[in-house]
Amino acid sequence: MSPKTFLITGVSSGLGRAFAQGALDAGHTVVGTVRREGDLGTFEALAPGRAHARRLDVTDDDAVFALVREVEAGIGPIDVLVANAGYGHEGVFEESPLAELRAQFATNVFGVAATVQAVLPHMRKRRSGHVFAVSSMGGLMTVPGLAFYCGSKYAVEGMLETVGKEVAGFGVHVTLVEPGSFRTDWAGRSMVRTERSVADYDELFAPIRDARQAASGNQLGNPAKAAEALLAVVDAAEPPTHLVLGSDALQLVAAGRSAVDADIEKWADLSRSTDFPDGHRIAAN
Repeated sequence: MSPKTFLITGVSSGLGRAFAQGALDAGHTVVGTVRREGDLGTFEALAPGRAHARRLDVTDDDAVFALVREVEAGIGPIDVLVANAGYGHEGVFEESPLAELRAQFATNVFGVAATVQAVLPHMRKRRSGHVFAVSSMGGLMTVPGLAFYCGSKYAVEGMLETVGKEVAGFGVHVTLVEPGSFRTDWAGRSMVRTERSVADYDELFAPIRDARQAASGNQLGNPAKAAEALLAVVDAAEPPTHLVLGSDALQLVAAGRSAVDADIEKWADLSRSTDFPDGHRIAAN
């Protein structure tokens, strides 16, 4: 693979750091965004001259667009975007304040939207580029207690799958990355947790929350191997729209989508009953 310039959001830790480290190890240039001043030097020390750190709040649209313009003018054309910045929210829907839903979408959805929208004009004009958006297996299936998080990732899935169809004719690829459980701090300090308040949900949710906290740091997925998988897709002639990472994700996503297929099949006659009788003739015309 020829050396490329990557823009990766959220490289202080977790999968974002793993993606950046993998790209740097492969000889690429990486512009990585962080939230804290103290993380700037730490990131640039990974590969002096090729690791460029920038502070960025992805919920600040103007700052996102300004950063992309600065990178394009001062470091080089962005060949690969990895829109990774995001966080998890855990809490039963009824118990969780709507302000936390708005905050979840501000980062996980609108932050991704701004970053992708900022790079697309440059990629489109060059007729090349690859956009990765880090979604989740929770963007293709659901788990009780992650309604806000899964909602944000389902939104990213619908938005970026559509974008991929819009830009395909310009030589720009779009890939949604759907990781399962990886050995990062996503379920630890990176998780926002709503306090419990409704006892009716104790039987359902208490074991789920306890199991997630107990598994933190012992997850099946290896972040370094996730980076290898992403790099394997970068130069693929026909990259996937969906890249599910982890055997747990494969199993859970398949089960979730099978449940949707079963509903569609079971209620297909009722679905068809809503058509006008002459619908087929009109559609054919």
